[in-house]
Parts: sequence; C-alpha cells; structure tokens
Amino acid sequence: MRIMPITDAAFLMAETRSKPLHVGGLQLFKLPADATIEDISRLFDEALAHGDVDPRLRIRPTHLFGVGPLAWSEDTQLDLEYHVRHSAVPRPGRIRELLALVSRLHGTLLDRNRPLWEGHLIEGLEDGGTFAVYSKVHHSLMDGVSAMRRLERSLTPDPDERGVPPFWALGRSRGSGPAEESPSLPARAVRAAAEGVKTVAGVTQASVRALVEGIWTEAAALPYQAPASMLNVPITGARRFAADSWSIERLHAVAKATDATVNDVLLGMCAGALRRYLLSHDALPAEPLVAMVPVSLRDEADESAGNQVGLILCNLGTHHADPERRFEVVRRSMREGKLRLRGLTPAAVMALSAVSFAPVILGPLTNLPGFRRPPFNVIISNVPGPREKLYWNGAEMTGIYPVSVPYDGQALNITVTSYAGSLEVGLVGCRRSVPSLQKLLDHLEESLTELERASGVA
Repeated sequence: MRIMPITDAAFLMAETRSKPLHVGGLQLFKLPADATIEDISRLFDEALAHGDVDPRLRIRPTHLFGVGPLAWSEDTQLDLEYHVRHSAVPRPGRIRELLALVSRLHGTLLDRNRPLWEGHLIEGLEDGGTFAVYSKVHHSLMDGVSAMRRLERSLTPDPDERGVPPFWALGRSRGSGPAEESPSLPARAVRAAAEGVKTVAGVTQASVRALVEGIWTEAAALPYQAPASMLNVPITGARRFAADSWSIERLHAVAKATDATVNDVLLGMCAGALRRYLLSHDALPAEPLVAMVPVSLRDEADESAGNQVGLILCNLGTHHADPERRFEVVRRSMREGKLRLRGLTPAAVMALSAVSFAPVILGPLTNLPGFRRPPFNVIISNVPGPREKLYWNGAEMTGIYPVSVPYDGQALNITVTSYAGSLEVGLVGCRRSVPSLQKLLDHLEESLTELERASGVA
C-alpha cells in the first residue's frame, strides 16, 4: 500500500457522478494496404494476450483507517478483459458517429473497485481500413503529459515492426517498474520542512510581483479577476466531444510574423473563437475571459504517475473586437505569466498554482459561496506530442486527439497536442452547458484566418 499525494487524492475526493475526473485520448489508425478488416480483430486479440500489465496500472484507490481514498493498493485479481474492450460505431460509421460514441464513453465513471483505466478498440468506420482507439485514465493516476508519454512508448516509427505491446503493458516504457516505497515519516517531515521554507518564499515573491504587475498592465491576469460567463456554471455528467486538425506551419507563420510563440498563436485562435461563440449566444462578458494554461513541471525522462503541473493565467482579450489588439493582450499576458514563475522551484510553482486551481476542486466539496466564483473561465492545454509518424503493429496513426476533463464551474476544456506537423485539437464540454460545441471548430478556423490576415501572412 502506498500513500498518495494530496493533489492526487483531491481528484478522487472531488469526483461525483455528475463530475467524472478522468482524462482520455482518441487515436485513429489506418491498416496497411495488404491488411483486411479481419486484421482489426486480430490486433485486439494480440493486444489482449499481453497480460504483463504495468504495476502503475494495477493499483486501485484504498481508504486509510476508514478515511479517503488516501492510498493505492495492488489489484491482485486484475481482469484485463474488463479494462480492454472491443466496440463498433453504428452505421454509416462516419466520424460523427465515432465522436458521439466517445462522448458517451467519456461521461461514464471508472470503477473504483478496479484500477482506474479503460481501453476501447473501435471498428465499423465507413472507411473499412480505419479503426480507432479510445482510452481513459483517472486524473489521480496520470496527468496529460505522463499519459501522452506512455502512449508514445507503445508506438514505433517503424511501419514494419510487429509484436509492439499495447500501452498498458511492460517492456517499452522507461521507469515502468514498481513504484519506490515512500520515505519514512521523519525523513519526509525533515525534507518537507526544508522545501516548505523555499516554497513559501517563492510563492510570496511571485504573488507580490503579480499584484504589482496587475495594477499597472491591462494584460495581467490574476486569480478571481475572471468575469461570470455561461462557461462557469454547475455541470452534468454527460459529455460532448469534438475534434479537428490544423497545420502547425500556419501557426508558425503567424508566430514568426508577430514575434510570438506557437502557443501564443494557439491561445489567440481560442480567444477569437470563444469571442465568436459567446457572441452567437448573446453571452459575451464585457470583461475579458481568463484562461488557465497548464505548465508541465516534468523533465524529458520523467514518466512517473501522478500530477506535476503548474499553471499560468492568461488574459484572452475577448473584450477587443480588433484581432491585432486582442492578440497583443494574449501575447503580453503569457509573457508576464512566464516571468512570474521564473526562478521558482517546482514545489513553489505548484503551491502558487493551487491558489487558482483549489476552488475548482474544493468548490464541489464545500459548496461555500467564496469557492464558487470562477478563478478563470476556461482551461486551454497544449501537450507536446510525437514529431514523427508512428505505427502500431503496421497500422499508421493518422490522428491523435486529447479528450480531457471539464470541471464543475468550468464547463469547457480545450486541449491540443502536436503530431507530425499537425495541431490536433480536442474540445470537451458539458453536454447541457455548452451547446453546439462543434461550432467552436469553425470559429477556430475563422480566428486563425483572421490572425493570418492581421499579421500579413495571408
């Protein structure tokens, strides 16, 4: 039995039927030219034969002295056929039917009596040579970056390689052995005290700096400056998922012309799209929307479980109709947010970030009015993905779409990953609170085109 970090335990304690807290992903695969539809079933059977499940995917949440869940224990009777499932979309098998199926699967809770993950191989698409894989894992077990790295390790750049194990198996991931035992309580206390002094100092310094900057600059975004909006309401358990791809080169061109980063351009796209979407529902606040932008604190080799994420609050400038002025607010806000975190330890970054994110988790637990005011309006994540084409036992991965998590009071999540020159966008929203979610995809294209024109690259 292992004690879980409080950040991971919070995701379990805050979860309810109407607020599932798992993250997921959808990948599209194309069979090789000499394969048949029957080969999809063969791939499923071969994957299921890999019974050597990684120890990190064998653990389930456990109460400690009747309180919790606060610990992880091994499931010694893991039923792989429960976790790995073979499904099909209804006719005519369009992407529309696939996204509807993923929306339903993403709205169901994971069984806490078992390890908190599932994988679904999905066939029946109108292009008979294409199949999909949808997987989900509880946020207490992995964050988006660690899940992406696990997926990458289960694929190969060699289209001729066979016998590649699935994502749940041992053999390809670095550091996939059993988790280390926790240090003794006295050792943890001494280490925590030393780290705590540095953390408090760092948080104090960053908080003062943020407050001073917030007084003098329009672009600054501080916790609880976010306006009330239709996106910041209690949510239901039903989900809607929409996805699409864009060429990264288009964003690179805008970034180069405006002395910005690609992530700045992505946020600019989202700012313009959200402005259009809210205007179409006669629901645009007079004050600018604020986005929470997660920042991974992992190094390149870190594949450990749990969550290691800080955050930056970004002013999206949605009160500006002019795209150039709006994008300048976004660009400056991200630059200032990064400067605020510069020089802080990862522990200090996580502690400072908790000031903004804690109400999202604690709100449903406390129901206190002070915790119901939105610290931000929308979550926009950018998770780096594979740079080259990848394959799974000869099948080419043609798309990789993140399926993230909305929270109570945060009805929309926009998560993006990169893949072989493409920007893969996944939108997840509360089915009731975010109507016509797919319209946001059109607005993203319109917003990027607007930025291309404003920057002179189109």
